[in-house]
Amino acid sequence: MSQDDPKTLVSTAWLNANLKDPDLRILDASWYLPTDPRDPKAEYDAAHIPGARFFDIEEISDHRSNLPHMVPPVEKFLSRIRALGVGDGHQIVVYDGAGLFSAARVWWLFKLMGHDDIAVLDGGLPKWTSEGRPVTDEPPVIRDRHMFARTRDEMVKDVTEVSRASKLMDHVIIDARAADRFKGEAAEPRPGMRAGHIPNSRNVPFTTLLNADKTMKDPAELKAIFEAAGVDLSKPAITSCGSGVTAAVLCLAMERFGKTDHALYDGSWTEWGAFPTVPIATGEA
Repeated sequence: MSQDDPKTLVSTAWLNANLKDPDLRILDASWYLPTDPRDPKAEYDAAHIPGARFFDIEEISDHRSNLPHMVPPVEKFLSRIRALGVGDGHQIVVYDGAGLFSAARVWWLFKLMGHDDIAVLDGGLPKWTSEGRPVTDEPPVIRDRHMFARTRDEMVKDVTEVSRASKLMDHVIIDARAADRFKGEAAEPRPGMRAGHIPNSRNVPFTTLLNADKTMKDPAELKAIFEAAGVDLSKPAITSCGSGVTAAVLCLAMERFGKTDHALYDGSWTEWGAFPTVPIATGEA
């Protein structure tokens, strides 16, 4: 049983015990790959944890970019969060319908914006419902709440910074995609992508960090998985994946075992794999 920490990960039991706290805000941040036909908003409308608001990862993003769900401009983030009735002084718990998949992206996004009081629900909605805990189709009552942002720009990297880190090897780049995609043996879910990985990166598929019930493994196990994958934990880390969603699961895992010098490559493989001038490696790390 992982330790409850309102800044990283909390259990379904913790959330159930705090469900009536007036300063608690719950976000449903369900999102699925383009190859998965699930409709997260329709699922939210049908059944969500009482009081939860729907956080739309695609909508609360930078629509000026041709890359999917990039970090939104600060003003847009704040206006959308305020409209959800979430603000300073709130403890946020974010979950998703897959167990532990897209919720970590929203956890990371709030951290990037300077809001620390946010945790991912361990095991997500599947674990919550499997335990017979309450769900509702009632929309929450929303009251405006002000939120202040203090962006931590060091937590996000662009293609130039990642390219430099790949060459200099002064950071460790960790890829959360499945091993066959990392090696370049499987097709990418988005058309037009080259197959392979960023040179000098290591592969820690995010699924290896989870138990069968989609809860996160305990901190000692997590650390051992990173080390077994050849991740040099003495270097600052940059996480990457297909489009910047599951890379955040790696950030959450590192935070759980006390490694705080991590950043996320927002464009991830959707950018790198389509960028004609950057090199690609295939095979094992």
